Amino acid sequence: MVPTNNPFLQMFAKSPFKPMQDHIHKAQECAAELVPFFEAVIAENWEQAAEIQQKIAELEGQADAMKKKIRQHLPKSIFLPVPRTDLLDIVRMQDKIANRAKDIAGLMLGRQMKVPASLQDGMRLFVRAALSTSEQALVALNELDELINSGFGGHEINAVERLLDELDKLEHETDKCERQVRSNLFAIEKTLDPVEVMFLYQIISQIGDLADRAQQVGSRLQLLLAR
Repeated sequence: MVPTNNPFLQMFAKSPFKPMQDHIHKAQECAAELVPFFEAVIAENWEQAAEIQQKIAELEGQADAMKKKIRQHLPKSIFLPVPRTDLLDIVRMQDKIANRAKDIAGLMLGRQMKVPASLQDGMRLFVRAALSTSEQALVALNELDELINSGFGGHEINAVERLLDELDKLEHETDKCERQVRSNLFAIEKTLDPVEVMFLYQIISQIGDLADRAQQVGSRLQLLLAR
C-alpha cells in the first residue's frame, strides 16, 4: 500500500476493521442514551428529554460522518482478508442503530409522548433488552482483529461464534419483550387516544428494529466466518 499521511487511511493500513469498530462504538453510544431519555419521558421531564435528544442527534451525526469517511476512504486497492462490499454492508447496518435511536427520541420528544403507567416497566425492560443486543454486536465486531490474526480458525473463530450465538439469544429475548409490550398496550388501547396508540405502536416497532439491525450485523459477521 502506498504510504500516506492521512490519519484515517493509516488506521486502515493498521487494521481494516478499526474504523468500523470505532463506528459501531459511536452508534452504541448514541443508542445507549435512550435509557436516560426514556426515564425523562416517563417522568414527563421534557426539558431533560430535549437535552438528551440533542445529545442523541449529535452522536448520530458523528456516526454518520464516520460512515461517510469509511465509504470514501476504504481503499479499493488494499489487500483485505474479507470482501470490501461486506465491510461496507456491515457499516451500513451499524449506522441504522444510531439512526433508529435518533428516530425514536425525535418522535417521542416532538409529540411529548406519554408512556401509560402500566407500560412503563415493560418499556424499560424492552429498551434495555434492545440495547443489550446492540452492545453484543459491538463486542463481536471488536473481535475481528484477533479473528484475522488467527487466520479465521482455531480458538478465536469458536469464541466469535459463541458471541454471535449470544447475540441471537439476546435478539430473541428482545422479541419476547416486544410481544409482551404489544400485548400490554393492546389490553389498554381502548382507554387511550387512538392517535397516541398508533404512535406508541410505532415506537415499539422502532425499538424492536434497533435490535434487529444489531442482529443483522451479527448475521453478516456469520457469513464472513463461513467464507
